Amino acid sequence: MIEKDIKSLDELVKKMESEELPLEDALELFKQGIELVKKCTTTLEKAELRVKEILEAKDGSLSEQDL
Repeated sequence: MIEKDIKSLDELVKKMESEELPLEDALELFKQGIELVKKCTTTLEKAELRVKEILEAKDGSLSEQDL
């Protein structure tokens, strides 16, 4: 669920900004953050495609199609 991933990303950022972290720990948090960003980007791209498919029905009506 993207909301959970965004919340997790926000928590990672807060940890990195507020604590004195050893370099290795900071790099691990950064790596986790990058993975969350990739996951969120993929989710949003899929949602965008779905919206386009809904809006681009052949007869002009709104209809939903599975991806």
